[in-house]
Amino acid sequence: MPVMKRKQMEGPSGGAGLIRYFDVDEGGPKLDPKLVISIVVAIIILEIMSAVLLG
Repeated sequence: MPVMKRKQMEGPSGGAGLIRYFDVDEGGPKLDPKLVISIVVAIIILEIMSAVLLG
């Protein structure tokens, strides 16, 4: 019986193309996180005030 050689298996190379480059600018709007939080808080306050005044 001939001697069988073992095949060398390797894992996926480099995450199989799932690498993201975070230093690349992808565009889109640039908003300060504080501005987003303040807009959400303002909307919540307006909702509460409208419920109290109209309810």
